[in-house]
Amino acid sequence: MASSLRLTAASMLRPCSPSSSTSRRLALFQLVTSGGGIALPQSKLFGVKGSELLKVPEAIAAENVAQPEKKLFDWVKNDNRRFLHVVYRVGDLEKTIKFYTECLGMKLLRKRDIPEDRYSNAFLGYGPEDSNFTVELTYNYGVNNYDIGSGFGHFGVAVEDIYKRVGLIKEKGGKVTREPGPVKDGSSVIAFIEDPDGYKFELLGRRPTPEPLCQVMLRVGDLDRAIAFYEKAVGMKLLRKKDNRERKYTVAFMGYGPEDKNTVLELTYNYGVTDYEKGNGYAQIAIGTNDVYKTAEAIKLCGGNIIREPGPLPGINTKIVACLDPDGWKLAFVDNVDFLKELE
Repeated sequence: MASSLRLTAASMLRPCSPSSSTSRRLALFQLVTSGGGIALPQSKLFGVKGSELLKVPEAIAAENVAQPEKKLFDWVKNDNRRFLHVVYRVGDLEKTIKFYTECLGMKLLRKRDIPEDRYSNAFLGYGPEDSNFTVELTYNYGVNNYDIGSGFGHFGVAVEDIYKRVGLIKEKGGKVTREPGPVKDGSSVIAFIEDPDGYKFELLGRRPTPEPLCQVMLRVGDLDRAIAFYEKAVGMKLLRKKDNRERKYTVAFMGYGPEDKNTVLELTYNYGVTDYEKGNGYAQIAIGTNDVYKTAEAIKLCGGNIIREPGPLPGINTKIVACLDPDGWKLAFVDNVDFLKELE
């Protein structure tokens, strides 16, 4: 029986007419997959190249499943996304507003008070909310301090004259933790300050930019995992990556456009540190999207944790979806059209 099988296989491997090619290939495929005992490389089973082989049902099924996923992730890459605002809690709203406007040069864009829920918000930034990244300060009635934790790093602000700005901050009683000066082995000039609640700001000496509120730095426990999530599920691009072996950390800058014109997310991995305390001060980043429902699908496929299913918020009907990234940092995606209506 075995010899007859080999003869049959050999005859099938000989050149055949176009009319009988497909049926003979299928017959041999069935013979091999049914356990006939023919030990031939797959690339030679049908006398064609490996890339031209008939696909097994499992492979076809997997490809059919993969096609919708590919379309979804292609949609994510082309979605109209941008950073909207970063949300964090402060202990004295008026004091913080005064510091940001007088020392950092931000503008108070709007305020709202929600007495039934016992909190107030203030939105500040360097341009209107429909085009610029802003900070959303939250004051909860009666709570005057928060634990920032070890995971949050800093916000970045681009300034033209960093020495003059630091001098002004000192005059206003602000805390300077690093005097302005060039970075080691570089020409960039930076300084570090703290706001009244202890949130760190990195001042970066730069030429005029349409987005001075230019960075949010967060620490992560697995940089490659974080990059993969933010690329695939969040639709960001890896703009650059820098490793500092001397100080044992690696940073990745990610965003929706070049650093000199857009806000970026600076992810920092410290060698050997896989977990950080989140505290209760820093809250989340909000990102605009054209479709919160598709966004939720992509997040789920990438292993993100959906903590608020997509849908409209009670009262204002703005559609959002909220999730946690692999390190537990919260992201809120907001419908672009609804967000503009909310601003009106």
